[in-house]
Amino acid sequence: MKRFLLLLPFLAVVYTAFSQDIRSKTATIEAEGRRLYRSEMASWYGTDIFRDTYIAPGKGGGYLSYSSDSSATCIFYSKGDTPIVIATITFDSTYDTRSAKKDFFDRPLTAYEQELLTIRKKALAMIMSDTIFKTYNNTNLNIIPLISNDEKKAYVLTGPKVNGMVIIGNDYLISFDEQGNVTEKKTLHKNIIPISYSNEDGKVTMHTHLAETGDFITPTDICTLMLYEKFARWKQHIVISKNYYSIWDCISDQLITLTREAWDKITKDKSGGVRASD
Repeated sequence: MKRFLLLLPFLAVVYTAFSQDIRSKTATIEAEGRRLYRSEMASWYGTDIFRDTYIAPGKGGGYLSYSSDSSATCIFYSKGDTPIVIATITFDSTYDTRSAKKDFFDRPLTAYEQELLTIRKKALAMIMSDTIFKTYNNTNLNIIPLISNDEKKAYVLTGPKVNGMVIIGNDYLISFDEQGNVTEKKTLHKNIIPISYSNEDGKVTMHTHLAETGDFITPTDICTLMLYEKFARWKQHIVISKNYYSIWDCISDQLITLTREAWDKITKDKSGGVRASD
């Protein structure tokens, strides 16, 4: 995989000149990616707490997570046709398991949680029956239901079952109407892109987008990078499309998006600061 060593201060200056129009196009993508990340982080650490703490694990039927601006919640629900919440674990922005609020009292699902659960169950049924969804060895498909601005959707991400691996791609988006009926299903990346990592600091990685994936980094890209970047100890990840370069800074969790014209100008003017190698 090609790697790029970038001059960040220079990029920031150039980015400012192009930022207003591009930011209007990418702000929604970035916000969605961060929401996916907060939900998945709650699931990661919530399942750890539930497994280690809950005294009747055989009662559990499943879990789902959701987030707000200030917190993220992972709930576990019971088995059966009419599930109830059997555990609620809430995290602040640090996701510190020591300060997480743990509630192991039974309660009914809220209306919002019931909607999320309905979306999740319909997405799971589709994954099990529709050949558009692909699975690969040593991976699993993770469903993230979202309700935002009256839009109901479920993202499906591919996660690794082995350490030392980040998986980009093989991800999907299922959209629903107000009644919870599926209105669209689509593949976001046509391919699966496994990227191994070691203890090397400051590595810059990349992948490319075909036209059907779109010009910009996807919410699933952002979510995956935020989940694994600290383990991988990456510096940046670059998404290259026909018209744009999306540069995700893994240290600051900031997105810079440049047109190809701007990128070409930078690489031409600062050729000594860019290096490509296999």
